[in-house]
Amino acid sequence: MEKDVADFALKYLQSNGAEYAEVRLEHTHVHSVVMKNDVVEAVGFDEYQGVGMRFIANKRLGFVSTNEFDRQKMQAIMDKALRVTQATGKLAEPTYLAEDKAHTATYEVKQKIKLVDLDVDSRVRLLQDGDESIRHTGVNVPARYLSYTDNDTTEYLINSNGTKITARVPKVNMYYFLTIAANGRMAQRYWVYGASGGFEVAKKWNIPEILKQEVLSMQTNLTKGKASPKGVLPIVCGPQVTGIMVHESAGHPYEADRIFGREAAQAGESFVTPAMVGKRIGSEHVTVVDDPTLEGSYGYYLFDNEGVKGRRKHIIKDGMITEFLHNRETAYHMGLPSNGSSRATDFDKESIVRMSNTFLLPGKHKEEELFDGIKKGVYLKNFMEWNIDDKRLNQKYTGAEAYLIENGEVTTPIVNPVLEVSSTKLWPAIDAVAKNLELHAGNCGKGEPMQAIPVYLGGPSIRLRGLRIR
Repeated sequence: MEKDVADFALKYLQSNGAEYAEVRLEHTHVHSVVMKNDVVEAVGFDEYQGVGMRFIANKRLGFVSTNEFDRQKMQAIMDKALRVTQATGKLAEPTYLAEDKAHTATYEVKQKIKLVDLDVDSRVRLLQDGDESIRHTGVNVPARYLSYTDNDTTEYLINSNGTKITARVPKVNMYYFLTIAANGRMAQRYWVYGASGGFEVAKKWNIPEILKQEVLSMQTNLTKGKASPKGVLPIVCGPQVTGIMVHESAGHPYEADRIFGREAAQAGESFVTPAMVGKRIGSEHVTVVDDPTLEGSYGYYLFDNEGVKGRRKHIIKDGMITEFLHNRETAYHMGLPSNGSSRATDFDKESIVRMSNTFLLPGKHKEEELFDGIKKGVYLKNFMEWNIDDKRLNQKYTGAEAYLIENGEVTTPIVNPVLEVSSTKLWPAIDAVAKNLELHAGNCGKGEPMQAIPVYLGGPSIRLRGLRIR
């Protein structure tokens, strides 16, 4: 990495009117493969680097980026950005950042099979083996979309507080979207796998077995599924359903920039207000955390993109709202230190408040114990569709693989059960939590321009009472 470029930019901003400056240099290798119906449609690779510069001048926040490392061109870009930012005057509100001490650190995610040394055939074969596994099931899968992506990014972050962080975090990702046809009906299912590490992580997932089981369960649902019961029923949700609920209904609404309205015109607002800290939002069984420090996780980091040390945040603890996700700007408005939740996808994007690995902590029950005592109910093992409003309040989850619960046993497959609920009713409805914690990958979208950032979402199986299946 050309760290001298970042050092030059920081010194130039400081000497030309910036009251605070932060420079993030990134160097990335990317490889990708796309396969449709056993045909490799695209193989891509790229290597790029660039520098993003965020600063405060005349108490106004500015951001500019470039992949041009010529010093004169950089000076011209920074001069223009400083002039524009300083001239905003009354058009923009003053920006203040919470205090944070300087950090110096270097860390790296180790790779057993290094991504930069991996041949194209190995990446292609991963998807080919998966597609072959689908075809060997004999299930009619007329549309099979599989993709694989890996990136190896080294980041050098410095700021005018004295922080200096170097981090290398390689990540791998596999995505599938399948369409199943049977009995004159069709069903679709998509999912994502992701982690930080080398290619050994992707091999460990056992993609052929995952896809085999996926299409077999979908076929069972299509050929043997009965109409879903409706009404107020006990509901058991599997870890994948719990995970999307946590992410959408207990992650996004607690992002402080949403709460203060900065994301209103992009990703939306929040039903949560600062006055709700310390208030009850769920049952005593509900503890939701966001933790970027989980080794091997898709949302892994030790320091965020403002140089703040990452830590586990308890968003909800024992049903009580405990803290929001903050960057240094939102933390200042609440008189708090930042809790290290500022992230950007690339050097040319401003870092904003983001989740990392957000999940419901496990309980003490075995999953099968959640079915005990249920005379008639619904088990949502996973989902095919979800949506939620801009304030993260009203939401809907449609089951993909789902079953009837009868007399404490999981029995008949059912088709398309729908749970519609509000965030204020969802979390109080949980009366039991299993210990079968699962963490699943996602690429969370937010910001303008859009930033799809790697995260984990997850939790164990949960049991809900008093909610309606439609």
